[in-house]
Amino acid sequence: MAARKSEGALTDYEKKIVKALLAQNERNQDIQALINVGRIATINGARITEVKQDNSIAPCSPSEVEFFREKQRHHDPITGLNLYSDERLIRAREAMILAVQVFNSPAMQFKSEVFSVLANIAWTYLLHEYYASKGEEIVVDGRSLLLSQMIARNDVPLSQGMKDNLTAIKEIRDQVEHLLLRRSDLKFLSIFQACCLNFDKALCELFGEEKTLKNELTFSLQFAKVGFDQVTQLQKFDVPAEIEAIDSKLEEELGDHRLSDLEYRFRVVYTLENSTKSKSHIKFVHPTDEVAEDVKNVLIKKEISDQLYPHKPSVAAQKIAEDSGKKFTAHNHTQAWRKFDARPRAGVAQPENTNRDYCIYHQAHDDYTYSDKWIEFVSNFIADDQNYSELRAYKL
Repeated sequence: MAARKSEGALTDYEKKIVKALLAQNERNQDIQALINVGRIATINGARITEVKQDNSIAPCSPSEVEFFREKQRHHDPITGLNLYSDERLIRAREAMILAVQVFNSPAMQFKSEVFSVLANIAWTYLLHEYYASKGEEIVVDGRSLLLSQMIARNDVPLSQGMKDNLTAIKEIRDQVEHLLLRRSDLKFLSIFQACCLNFDKALCELFGEEKTLKNELTFSLQFAKVGFDQVTQLQKFDVPAEIEAIDSKLEEELGDHRLSDLEYRFRVVYTLENSTKSKSHIKFVHPTDEVAEDVKNVLIKKEISDQLYPHKPSVAAQKIAEDSGKKFTAHNHTQAWRKFDARPRAGVAQPENTNRDYCIYHQAHDDYTYSDKWIEFVSNFIADDQNYSELRAYKL
């Protein structure tokens, strides 16, 4: 006769519950169904019969039975989590979901502060549950283990990239608490993205694939609709010196190898392809893929600015004159870009802050070129005689 698997047997606690339910004249099949809620290995009716026939088993109290019923009602069949026995994991998941929701919300302004705090809480609960499940004390001298203490342990079940990422999250949390960030949230976007992906990976590896957040969060953090040139300039805009210092400090503490770890800072390579309208124009490639190297080479060899902004100021003025049928000089062109803020004036600290629809700055030769859209916009504007007179009267 084959030995019975231990996970398919009733625990001593469950046997007392079954004995009490039998005393309440519950049917065997109903008791079996109640006991099996949340069980990895379910029991069959024979286990109930065994308890019924064993007079040495004492029933638990009515209050314990009610608590057991209450606990079984709070079992999540998708994640396998129970509010009463898996509270840390539930809190960990919810903290990370909240962190992402706040960061993605257009109504929220304090994104980095809130994300770094909630992410710290999420990871703390996750590792508390890991060590508690191994029978280790997570409360020492009246204080629970800090995240920084746990990731410093030799037995922490995280890769070096994950530990580096969490160290960065903690540093950001500590430093930005009382600083004005303005638009600096995007400075840490790749670190936050990696934090989300690392969390889900650790959650699934340590506690089971069914615990994944993929059902709640199709994408971790949002993808903003921005152009190539906006992407390259995004992190240079309006970033306080204190935040630049934090970012520099994080990079100084890591070598090139650890900085390039995807579990420290998430990166994607994407290309735009010609296709029908029904197909996606974005193709995601893993950075370590051979295709990614080809994409990198293509982006280096082809300057997108030359294609999208081909007109020097004098050429732009000439084309506007031709398209509008009106006299339009280089002086008028200067009046136009100043009036419509197509580009900043000479001598500013950030000459690259142009209107990307119309103009781009070339750092290599310190000048500006203009797009076809700019030619069209100005030509249409001065087609109206009143607008034409207004532009020519604009004071520089």
